[in-house]
Amino acid sequence: MTSLKTLLPIFLCVCVMAQVTTSVPDANPATKEQIQKLFDVMQIREQSHRMMDSVEKQMQAMSTQTIKTRYPQITAAELARANRITAESLKEVPMDAILDDMIPIYQKHLNQADVDAMIAFYSSPTGKKLMQQLPQITQEAMQASYQRMQKQIDGAMKRVEDMVKEEQQEKQQKSDPKPNPPTERD
Repeated sequence: MTSLKTLLPIFLCVCVMAQVTTSVPDANPATKEQIQKLFDVMQIREQSHRMMDSVEKQMQAMSTQTIKTRYPQITAAELARANRITAESLKEVPMDAILDDMIPIYQKHLNQADVDAMIAFYSSPTGKKLMQQLPQITQEAMQASYQRMQKQIDGAMKRVEDMVKEEQQEKQQKSDPKPNPPTERD
């Protein structure tokens, strides 16, 4: 029993110290300028705009397929108009503002040494190669996942349609008056 009385205060001190060390923010958080330099070295702004172009193409293909499946009677003109709406919506995404919003998040999770190491890596030949190849890697990954994603979307749409049909049938049954059973007096 004596050993438990001795170990308990030590255990509690360790727990408190662990909590304190995980709660204290880093003494050397990355600066805004460091994060901006990291974004520059990684070509984040350019990559984001290229990625949005790639996403737009993929979304156009997916939405076209979904629209044609759900509305087989759609005309070419209507489909073109729907595609223009999708493209315009994606072009309106404020990527530069979104990236500016990300700076404090990077600062929260990375310290100066982390960002300096990342800048060194992305400035190296290997880091530059990764950043150069990343758009193609991303595009190929999206193409590879397209079929799986389309199946998921189709399945989800089918479940939603089934649910709506079922609810409509239930409403119809509730609103239809029940016929009176025939009587034996006839």
